[in-house]
Amino acid sequence: MNHTSAAVAAAAAFVWLGMVLAISFLEAPLKFRAPGVTVPIGLGIGRLVFRALNAAEAVLAVVVIVAVATGSPAVAVVVLAAVAAAVLVVQLVLVRPPLNRRSDRVLAGEDPARTRSRAHLYYVALEAVKVLALLALGCVLQAV
Repeated sequence: MNHTSAAVAAAAAFVWLGMVLAISFLEAPLKFRAPGVTVPIGLGIGRLVFRALNAAEAVLAVVVIVAVATGSPAVAVVVLAAVAAAVLVVQLVLVRPPLNRRSDRVLAGEDPARTRSRAHLYYVALEAVKVLALLALGCVLQAV
């Protein structure tokens, strides 16, 4: 893989990684511990933040894919980039819609403790997979 394509892909992968770590594993759980933040307020904030995060992730995924595709990459680079992008697609297409429906119900007044959803657990598990893929991708690209 040529140096420029590898550098661009690595930078995008590490920025993407940092955003996911900061939002999903720091901001998201902490906002509910802030004084005065109710579940509906936290959900409203979370929806806005994750909508913005997912838009930024989509842009970064495109940058990674284009940089990888133009650089004659090793198989490991292609696989790791594909895993990160595929996880994002699964999150957006399969997991976010049930999460949005549940948050709609809570925002409409449903007691959040009344029903539990596994969609949140799937989202977090997929975030962990994405973090590992992005970390490995960035490290492999740095070695190029």
